[in-house]
Amino acid sequence: MSEPSVVHVADYDPSWPRHAAAAIDALRAAAPGLFVEIEHIGSTAVPGLAAKPVIDLMAAVHDLRHTAPHQAALADLGFHPHNNGMTDRLLYVRADDGVRSHILHVVTLASWSTRNQRIFRDYLRTHPEDATRYTQLKRAIAAAGTGPGEYARAKTALVQELTDRARTQLGLPSVPVWEKR
Repeated sequence: MSEPSVVHVADYDPSWPRHAAAAIDALRAAAPGLFVEIEHIGSTAVPGLAAKPVIDLMAAVHDLRHTAPHQAALADLGFHPHNNGMTDRLLYVRADDGVRSHILHVVTLASWSTRNQRIFRDYLRTHPEDATRYTQLKRAIAAAGTGPGEYARAKTALVQELTDRARTQLGLPSVPVWEKR
């Protein structure tokens, strides 16, 4: 799988939700009973938001260890384990024609309702002015020629601000959005 040397932020593509739904259906069929919840997250899940053209999904399981027997089925769909330093989830990456196309975050059901990625997505869906700020920042970071490793870090301050606002509205405490160790 090739990783681009710079980040590409694309205009919103109305086909992204269909791609996510197809991947969700395929995952549920390949690993029946494994996923208690599964949703489209990330910028491609926010109508009108510019994004890297990678479909992010988050799935909840009762116990992360329950995923191990399904590794081959996930691999058959192109989802391969990826270690990026996050210790509270399993991460799988799918590449179509050698280019990253999907990321699957597998988390515990116990943590599902307080996951920052889901909270941030929902906040952006209902706060278009902040979604615009986020798009402008992402485009500026990409225009500067920022590589993939620094792209997420460069967005952290704004993502933290908006996620904190969303968590406060839900009565939840602030937690760091930067999760890599």
